[in-house]
Amino acid sequence: MATIKSWIDASRPRTLPLALSGIFMGCGLAWFYGSLDLTVSILAIITATLIQVFSNFANDYGDSRKGTDNPLRLGPIRTVQSGEISIKEMEYGMLVIGILSFITGLWLVYMGTWHISKIAFWVFISLGILSLLAAYFYTAGKISYGYLGLGDLFVFLFFGLLPVGGVFYLNTGYLPVEVFLPAISMGLFSTGVLNLNNMRDMANDRNSGKFTIPVRMGSRGSRYYHATIILLGWFTAAVFTCGIFHSFIQFIYFLTLPFFIWDCYRIFRVQHEKELDPFLKRLALSTLAFTLLFFVGLFVSVL
Repeated sequence: MATIKSWIDASRPRTLPLALSGIFMGCGLAWFYGSLDLTVSILAIITATLIQVFSNFANDYGDSRKGTDNPLRLGPIRTVQSGEISIKEMEYGMLVIGILSFITGLWLVYMGTWHISKIAFWVFISLGILSLLAAYFYTAGKISYGYLGLGDLFVFLFFGLLPVGGVFYLNTGYLPVEVFLPAISMGLFSTGVLNLNNMRDMANDRNSGKFTIPVRMGSRGSRYYHATIILLGWFTAAVFTCGIFHSFIQFIYFLTLPFFIWDCYRIFRVQHEKELDPFLKRLALSTLAFTLLFFVGLFVSVL
């Protein structure tokens, strides 16, 4: 029987800072634009955490069923692969977390839209269901888009545009187009984390029929791709800051830029794919630091 430690391991706590970065960005922007709802923000954090855990469970489940999680995989040994959690237990785990995320998501959407627009309510409910389906079908199911090289696109949407833009709207009731600039930044940085994960497991993924971007582009090409999306993420953030400029303190998030650049440089010098694993956590934490300093800059600039 699975232990509490096994379930904690399966939830992959190191992925949570990345999942919450987009939520924090959306909340921070909503505050800057003058309308932050504390209940909505807390529910968004809880729902995003649950959906990320559901996604991690589904990824563990799907890759194990397809045989991609095997002794040749370079990443940490997963719980279904190791036998810590059985297939049946993981199915129950996904069901429980999926139901909980739907309940909190329903509450979140009701609080953020019902008094404004019934149409918006149903649109967000549909997006929430789509988020759960996307989390499941990344690696699970007969047709898994992660095995077709579409994971990057979905991560960009569900870790960038949707959490930032969605949480902003749920707090404020409207959505200015410029908000999509930092949303793009969040999406690109999140895509970078997935790309590192896929670069690390490129050889095993190729042998398992999982045609990720690195498998398609090769080792060198995927490194250039990584550097490109990181730089584009910084560009869109800088454009947004220039567009709503109040004070130079708004650029305080640039304190994290050396970490992004240094890691990109080191990634090009990695000789063995297993050495890429620490960079996943580093980029996730750098993205969280970027987000928090982004908000600090906005906060101080209007004092």
